[in-house]
Amino acid sequence: MTLSQVNTENAVKAVPAVPRPAEPAHVIKDDAEAIAVARRLAAEFVKDSAKRDRERIWPVAELDAFSQSGLWSINVPKAFGGPEVSYATLAKVIEIISAADSSIGQIAQNHLGVVAAIRTVSDPAQQKLLFAEVLKGTRFGNAFSEFGSKRAVDFETRFTDAGDHVVVTGRKFYSSGALLAHLVPIVALDDEGRAWYAIAERDAPGLTVIDDWSSFGQRTTLSGTVLLDNVKVPKTHLVPGYKGYEVPTADSAIFQIIQVAVDTGIAQAAIDETVAFVRTKSRAWVDSGQDHAWEDPYTIQAVGDLTLRLHAAQALLEKAGYAIDRAVLNPNADTVAEAQIVTAEAKILSTEIAIAATNKLFELAGTRSTLAEHNLDRHWRNARTHTLHDPVRWKYAILGRYFLNGENPPLHAWS
Repeated sequence: MTLSQVNTENAVKAVPAVPRPAEPAHVIKDDAEAIAVARRLAAEFVKDSAKRDRERIWPVAELDAFSQSGLWSINVPKAFGGPEVSYATLAKVIEIISAADSSIGQIAQNHLGVVAAIRTVSDPAQQKLLFAEVLKGTRFGNAFSEFGSKRAVDFETRFTDAGDHVVVTGRKFYSSGALLAHLVPIVALDDEGRAWYAIAERDAPGLTVIDDWSSFGQRTTLSGTVLLDNVKVPKTHLVPGYKGYEVPTADSAIFQIIQVAVDTGIAQAAIDETVAFVRTKSRAWVDSGQDHAWEDPYTIQAVGDLTLRLHAAQALLEKAGYAIDRAVLNPNADTVAEAQIVTAEAKILSTEIAIAATNKLFELAGTRSTLAEHNLDRHWRNARTHTLHDPVRWKYAILGRYFLNGENPPLHAWS
């Protein structure tokens, strides 16, 4: 294995870091408030979501409102001053935000996953330090995945011990949220090949974030390339992430359920757009004998079918959240496997309904729904892009092995 070569010529394209918030973030008091705040924010985020996608406008003000609202600390444990809401509630929050703007929903994904990992693997002193940052409104980005490695689980980024700090070198991609983060958790290997989260300051010397995300979907997730050229990270911010996968923990299911919530939100948005367009803009088909498109019996049947499948995905998403709650409170092979399995089931249904709903939108709404002025294709582009995380064909295999042969899912972040 060779280390990634850092191309320092790209440093001229670096995006400057943003300052931490001037005022402490709000702290949510309970699950009901978390849902209420999410709905209030979503009502604002949806207003310019099509424009942000079309023109690739960074959601700067929206992201500040999101993290300052307290929703980025909802899984901080009560023992450290956090709300510690149910993971069913956390998933619903991400679903609601993603229905308004799925890019914004995805930006919080790795932040919340890292918060969960800190609870699982960090000692009390590190938890106190890092949770205090989160409660103040500090945002974690991510520098996890790598572009050229053989498999997603293969990392070339490494760190070396330098006394009270470590030095990280490597190159990352798919770094959602890194552009406007305050801290950047970097997955890096030690000399034994174990993966840690080295949480660096966003403006640390040698850490360069480049705005080069060119996907046709999830266009404003603040992703891109992260270059790491001898970046110093204090050991207080070196989190032993590998411990979350040495024994059964809920960490993998938590990362997965947030993915599911994003896709479920996209499906909800597509169905909402379908209903609104059919009710206000579409014309009745010539052979239907009806005056309005919303009276078309085939359209009625299709909307009913889509809504039914969405509700099934939402029900499994909620069920998965409660299974994760049980696994967090009592982590063992059985509770963790249950959380992984139900989350995998939810992942399958959410993927299928997100793709189906975003595709069916055009069939039911008609030709005028494809006009650029509506930008409705963003829902399909977002669904197609985001559902490529953790392929569903392997989720079916996980379910079959579990129910047929009693084989628990593997312990890693993609399961």
